[in-house]
Amino acid sequence: MTVKNEWIYDWNDETADKPVFGAVTVDDETLRDGLQSPSVREPQLDEKIAILEAMISLGIRRGDIGLPMSSQIDDIRGLLRHIATERLPFRPGLAVRTVVSDIRHVADLQQQVGIPILAEAFVGCSRVRQLVEGWDLAFIVRKATEAVEFAKQENVPIMFVTEDTTRSHPDDLRVVYTAAIQAGANEVCIADTVGHATPWGTRAVVRAVRQIVMDAGGTDVLTNWHGHSDRGLGVINTIAAAEAGCDVLHATGLGVGERSGNTPMDQLLVNLKMLGLWEHDLQTLPEYVRRVSNATRIPVPVNYPVFGSDAFRTATGVHAAAIAKAMKRGDLVGADTVYSSVSASQFGLKQRIEIGRMSGKSNVLFWLENAGIRATESLVEAILTAAHESRTVLTDNEILEIVRCTVTK
Repeated sequence: MTVKNEWIYDWNDETADKPVFGAVTVDDETLRDGLQSPSVREPQLDEKIAILEAMISLGIRRGDIGLPMSSQIDDIRGLLRHIATERLPFRPGLAVRTVVSDIRHVADLQQQVGIPILAEAFVGCSRVRQLVEGWDLAFIVRKATEAVEFAKQENVPIMFVTEDTTRSHPDDLRVVYTAAIQAGANEVCIADTVGHATPWGTRAVVRAVRQIVMDAGGTDVLTNWHGHSDRGLGVINTIAAAEAGCDVLHATGLGVGERSGNTPMDQLLVNLKMLGLWEHDLQTLPEYVRRVSNATRIPVPVNYPVFGSDAFRTATGVHAAAIAKAMKRGDLVGADTVYSSVSASQFGLKQRIEIGRMSGKSNVLFWLENAGIRATESLVEAILTAAHESRTVLTDNEILEIVRCTVTK
């Protein structure tokens, strides 16, 4: 049993079912899979570099930076040159089809910039995809083998990605993964392409694939998980994948991506930190979120976990009073935890007390004190009256106007 401190009992630790995790790392897909969302704006190269540098500040050391056979190629070259020139601690990857010509693009780029580039070669594997495409398993195996063998010939590290893994037959997975590993794949990736999986389904498929990898002799082959949020299960599935033994977890900033998006990297890192699985400082995580949002023109919802504007903001009297009491005592831990499960200060944020229809005197006194304004009975009453008559929380300017009018009477 573990408690956060003497005042908080953590039931998350009081269970025989609590998983034991191995070491994990993350792979940031914002600059490739994230940009496949039809709603995003394609960032400029300097914006992509800024996002990349924000990743590195968080301890993210690898990521997919584009599709080399697309119009992104100029930006890809720019990102690769920046990584190479600045000697950044970041391993770039590029998404390619299991086609020799695609992997040749990666080999050429690798030679041009002089740093290793991970070819992330994907192919559909589910039987519904086989039906739609008119493929058979022999075709998929042939394409996979050709792609991996060519990559090895060109000294290009390669990840073999099975699309729609979570709806693929286990017999088919065994055949294609075995072929890819025996051909020399460095990594494999389990893709929940359409966000179909549940946490228990995630654990089942990860354990099955890891067994296939071991049976094929892939003792040094890394297993990746690539999740989507079509059922709202992106984060919990990714944690379940880590529980089941995945080495690398994929995600995107703000969860941007096709349809309902990918696993959100920011939320994933918060949870990994709280589980003790991420050792790097995350004070700059809000800046990462801001850069992704600004560059893609995807706004952060007000109630978005941790990084939404309401995440650590309250105007409720009882809640505000408790937070204010802790702050007045200098108890920042208490202020951060009495009405929050996530510590704002751990992620470069802070608690905010505002004034609205459900506020009490403590809200007003706290606001005035922080603004350096002397609280009088008439001023407090005037602000509360305005707040209780307003349909929205009072803005700072509205409160200051009340102060001005009250003081000059």
